Amino acid sequence: MSFEQLGLRTELLRAVSEAGYSQPSPIQAKAIPVVLQGGDLLAGAQTGTGKTAGFALPMLQRLSEKTPQHSGAIRALILTPTRELAAQVEASFRLYGKYLPLRSTAVFGGVNIRPQISVLRKGVDIVVATPGRLLDHVGQKTIDLSQVEMLVLDEADRMLDMGFIHDIRKILGLLPRNRQNMLFSATFSNDIKRLADGFLKAPVMIEVARRNTAAEQVDQVMYRIDKGLKRALLSHLISGSNWRQVLVFTRTKHGANRLASQLDKDGITTTAIHGNKSQGARTKALADFKQGRVRVLVATDIAARGLDIEQLPFVVNYEMPNVPEDYVHRIGRTGRAGNTGNAISFVCSEERKQLHDIETLLQRRIPLQEQEAGLKLISSAVDSPARRPQRGGGAAPSNRQPAKSPRRSARPAGKSYRPQAGAANARVGRASR
Repeated sequence: MSFEQLGLRTELLRAVSEAGYSQPSPIQAKAIPVVLQGGDLLAGAQTGTGKTAGFALPMLQRLSEKTPQHSGAIRALILTPTRELAAQVEASFRLYGKYLPLRSTAVFGGVNIRPQISVLRKGVDIVVATPGRLLDHVGQKTIDLSQVEMLVLDEADRMLDMGFIHDIRKILGLLPRNRQNMLFSATFSNDIKRLADGFLKAPVMIEVARRNTAAEQVDQVMYRIDKGLKRALLSHLISGSNWRQVLVFTRTKHGANRLASQLDKDGITTTAIHGNKSQGARTKALADFKQGRVRVLVATDIAARGLDIEQLPFVVNYEMPNVPEDYVHRIGRTGRAGNTGNAISFVCSEERKQLHDIETLLQRRIPLQEQEAGLKLISSAVDSPARRPQRGGGAAPSNRQPAKSPRRSARPAGKSYRPQAGAANARVGRASR
């Protein structure tokens, strides 16, 4: 199927062709006809599947074919969980709509509100916004949502995870009842279903992959590693294998800063991105990473949403996420748009529950990486419940032998891996050569 067969107008086809796209992705092929027909849509699509064009292209077409009742009124609203995603989505609207007489803008926090007010006063057709800053504008009466014809909740699951449900409900109450609604989510929890039931009207439901699953193009592996040796292993993998572009996830902002500093001391150019950084600092960090000025970008889950890095080869879960769905979103940063990618997870004994929850969500086991060339890894009993230290000291005896299997995905009970003594010091990779 081609974009021409989807019924898109000439101006959009020209913009899509100039952007280098010739055939629609599965989510685009399914979503575009539904949106063009004016129906509500509930879409299950992982990040990196081209879902933005799946709603942007038909929205631009519908908006261009209908004369607005009020000149300069906001006719389309797209809500996103993060600043980065808002900027990315708005850029897509500008890219695809560059030959149409439609105006768009992004509205998000972390920056001065006055330039946004100035743009809104001039009149725009499309607003891409984060919920908090949008409500700031509502409170200051600098935005009017009474003429909105189309609404999109993008990455709705993440918005709920971040606690935006009350803001979303406030915004829904400010919109006209007669409008077209779309909800896109990589995962479908009960909360998402309740939200969808509350504002979607007889939606068409489409899914391009089994719900709550990771992208098939991503090769997933995990290491069992002592918590205190994670940084040494990460430094070894990056240096020893000459990885050039690596996105690393931590759970906390402080942890992101600390790891970035440690990797820098190991001679690996690294920067961090998280919610405490200013928007300017976040934009610069992302630009440096995309352009290869730094090899590693350490990020928290919230800050990383909306990062669109073409052909990103490696994602590392330095710390396993507490929310299983975040694992799907994390590794969805790689393996995008049909490309292959690699997701590597470091799992210490304290993260067994997170691993179990993630594998339950995925309905599969993450393969265990037995050995890493150039790094001596030895079996350790720190992760084995059977050999956990007892209250009286020592370890409970066990005659159980590790299960053997020729498949890499088999996980021997009680296996953990650590570099040999001294490897925790800087430059594990270099010392092992």
